[in-house]
Amino acid sequence: MQTVQLDELQAEQLYELGNKHMWLPFTQMKDYEENPLIIASGEGVRVKDIHEKEYLDAYSSLWLNVHGHRKEEINEAIKNQLDSIAHSTLLGAMNIPSIKLAARLIEIAPKSLSRVFYSDSGATSVEIAIKMAYQYWQNEGNKKKTKFVALSNGYHGDTVGAMSVGAIDLYHRMYSKLMFASYTIPFPSAYHHPTGNGDIAKEESLQAVRELFEEKSDEIAGVFVESMVQGAGGMNLMPPGYLKGLEKLCREFDVFLIVDEVATGFGRTGKMFAVEHEGVQPDIMTIAKGITGGYLPIAATLTSERIYNAFYADYSEMKTFFHGHSYTGNQLGCAAALANLDIFERENLVDEASQKSSYISEKLEQIIALPHVGDVRQLGLICGIELVEEKATKKAFPAEKRVAYQATIRMREKGLLTRPLGDVIVFMPPLAASYSELDEMLSIIKDAIEEISSLHP
Repeated sequence: MQTVQLDELQAEQLYELGNKHMWLPFTQMKDYEENPLIIASGEGVRVKDIHEKEYLDAYSSLWLNVHGHRKEEINEAIKNQLDSIAHSTLLGAMNIPSIKLAARLIEIAPKSLSRVFYSDSGATSVEIAIKMAYQYWQNEGNKKKTKFVALSNGYHGDTVGAMSVGAIDLYHRMYSKLMFASYTIPFPSAYHHPTGNGDIAKEESLQAVRELFEEKSDEIAGVFVESMVQGAGGMNLMPPGYLKGLEKLCREFDVFLIVDEVATGFGRTGKMFAVEHEGVQPDIMTIAKGITGGYLPIAATLTSERIYNAFYADYSEMKTFFHGHSYTGNQLGCAAALANLDIFERENLVDEASQKSSYISEKLEQIIALPHVGDVRQLGLICGIELVEEKATKKAFPAEKRVAYQATIRMREKGLLTRPLGDVIVFMPPLAASYSELDEMLSIIKDAIEEISSLHP
């Protein structure tokens, strides 16, 4: 077999080799072959492809990037850690960066949380939360509390357990026979409620939770909820007071509140964690994405001392949490995360994100006014722009037209990268994006939507 000289490949050879061997996540490869893209480098909020074309990173490289690409302080932290050690296992042995990071995370986390269990992605942090909550009740001698509650249109990852506490039909129906059954309660989306009234949607959902708890709380281990914003389900916003109301019901019926902050954590919503908007104290909280500034795969499941203590016993009692991942607490990732948190403090990044949120809100008024934009949903620097065929009736475009997808391809042609979620276009820039860069991003998004919408009158 002929050896491929990988260090000398030209663009066409890279496309050929990639199409021959690669399989991309959440991507129909036939689509990719029609609109291929290979990223070669990045600087700040921009990336370049192998043809040196530059793109604004308007979705933070899938919601991860915080400070822009090639942030010198994080680069240096990783290099310095390499001089000591790149990785050693946490199975039965701690390491220095993981200890320091755990302490820092607990300092900034809700006061209810005191323990950190590391993993390597949002989905794995959710799997840990599922097993942790399930085994807690088993360790405490309550064998009945084995069920979980999900919110409609919720998303927590693509592993089997994470899918089982999610509820997006498009993503999950193919695997329904692999998944365990969970109870599903309606997410209180104001825009998608028949009345368009968020307060009514909130009260209906909380009443559904109460009725479920009154009947089934003796068998429910926990409720999974994305904090304040549903991400992959369409950037749906919770009405004010909903998350707090859900917390109160969990306390009343002794059901664990498990909050997914994978997408919303680390300043995305204008708070370090989205639960801070309503002063919510979770029993378990999952974090990932922005934890390393978008550099390396570190995730964590944070939990309370109450839950931790249910596992603390003599080995003979068999209460050990038998779970782990090969790269759990990886030193390079933890070093990057520590540098990331230093930058947050030094640059006052959360307050900066809050101020930019207000600025973006004003600019989005021009986009919501477009005839085929049904709704713009925003919290902090998280934004979803829903395209519709008829604004007045909220009638969706026929799915086969893939209007939002076409719009994002047009945005790419104009020098901006993002992805659609069905009919919803994601706008989630790095927190470090300047005001002029935000203007440039929003201008491209507006122009592309207008151009594509004009093709579908």
